[in-house]
Order: sequence, then structure tokens, then C-alpha cells
Amino acid sequence: MRARNLIGFFLLALLAFPAAAQQPATAPVEVDVYCSGTVTNEAVPTDTYLITGEQSNFKVTFQQGDLVYINKGSSQGAKVGDEFLVSRREKDAVKYKWFSQQPGLLRAMGRVWADLGRLRVVHVDADVSTAEIVYSCSYMQRGDVVQPFRQRPAPPYKQAGAFDHFAPVSGKPVGMVVAIKAFAQSGSAGDPVYVNLGSSQGVKVGDYLRIFRYQGVQNESAYQTWRQSFQVYGFGSVPLRYNWENVPREIIGEGIVLRVSPNAATVLLTLSRREIYTGDYAEIE
Repeated sequence: MRARNLIGFFLLALLAFPAAAQQPATAPVEVDVYCSGTVTNEAVPTDTYLITGEQSNFKVTFQQGDLVYINKGSSQGAKVGDEFLVSRREKDAVKYKWFSQQPGLLRAMGRVWADLGRLRVVHVDADVSTAEIVYSCSYMQRGDVVQPFRQRPAPPYKQAGAFDHFAPVSGKPVGMVVAIKAFAQSGSAGDPVYVNLGSSQGVKVGDYLRIFRYQGVQNESAYQTWRQSFQVYGFGSVPLRYNWENVPREIIGEGIVLRVSPNAATVLLTLSRREIYTGDYAEIE
């Protein structure tokens, strides 16, 4: 009898565990907060950097658990236990323009910086420190920028189910999704995107931005011959030309602001009804 009761208890525990594990997150997790990157026109100090790492006779990149060297030692105030964040300026290798204003808007927002992870100093010499990579977002390499660790806020999510598919215009500043992490051109829930609304427009960490798309425009999102869909026989027509002034906008998602610079915000998409593209619009809720 006792054995059967124990077996029953463990079966109930196993059944209950997945349900507990699937509880929705109440705030962005570590990978969201420390790996989303940023766009900023503010100066980023580059005087401290990753020199190289162990096994550099054959390794050109370094990952979590590896030991690396930075050009900051006891003479510059470094101590065992100090933690640093590592980043790298990113450029779009492909340079494909998804919408006409994209390059100019991105230049006005600033430079794109990728988050790479976190280091902890384990040994200090006079002008060089050895640090362990304790958290990786991506690979690290020589020349990556090293800055003192500063804790970033993880703002709480708003109540689940609060998304309004037919939300009226908020009347607050409107910008665009100008870029997506790793220079992707489309994203969905869980992806970080970069919007040209920042502290200069009143954006704060924890704000929500509503992502939407105007209807009635003649700009196709999918790559194809210009205006092809509008000139194909049988596509359809109406007596009155429609545009964003006389057709409701399509609200396709929303996201929470994780980081802010003067002209840009890093927004974690928390909900997407379909793919979100660079060139879609965003307004402060």
C-alpha cells in the first residue's frame, strides 16, 4: 500500500511539474535584457578591450567558460571579481535597403552595438587582467569593447490579454521599426527590434510600443518587381482610391522598451500577430 502511495505521489509530481514550468514570464529574462543590443549616437568608451585569450594559437573566437585577457590591470584599478560587459559595433554586411528611408533613419539613430556577454576577472597583473567568460550572447574576439558591468532593469510585462487589436491612435509620437537584431528584416515575438523613438521623444524603459501597418499603401513587403501586384490583371479595383487616411490601420503587435538612447529604443517584441518587418510603424501606447 505504501509503495503504491509513493508511486502515485511521484506520478502526480511529474504531471504537475510541466504545468509549473510553463508559467508565463512576468518580466524579460537575462538573455532579453543583456543580449538585445542597442543603437545610440552617444560616445561609447573603447579604451578597454579584449586583447586575446588562451589557446590563441588556433582559436580566433571565445565562448562561455574560456579565459581571455583585457588591457586593464591593477595599475588601472582592476581587481579580482570585477565584472565587465562586452560589446561590438555592428555593420550590415549585406547593406540591403528594405525601405527607402532605412539608411538615413539608422544613421540619425546612431551606431548599432551588439551585446556579446559578461566577463569576471580571475587574475590581475599590472596592466593586464585574465577574465572568465561567465555568460555568452555570442562569440567574442580580439578588439571587442569591454565596459564595467552595470545592472540593467527588467521592467515587468503588462497584464496578459491586454492587447487591443483595434486600439485607436494614441496621439503620442510615432516612429518606425528601422532595424532588427543582427540586421534581420523581419521579426516576431521574442525578437529585439530598434525603433527611432528615444528619450528625446519621451520614451522610457518599461514603456510599451504598439506596432502597426498602414493599409492602402502600394509598397509590397515581399521582394518582387515594383508594383507587380497592382498591375497584374484581375488583382481587383474599387471606384475610390484608398489609402491610410480612409482605411483602418492594421495593428500587428507590441513590445516593451528595454533600453533607450536619445534617438532610439531597443524594443523586445512581446506579441506579434504575424511577421513584423523593418519599415512597420511604432507608436507609444
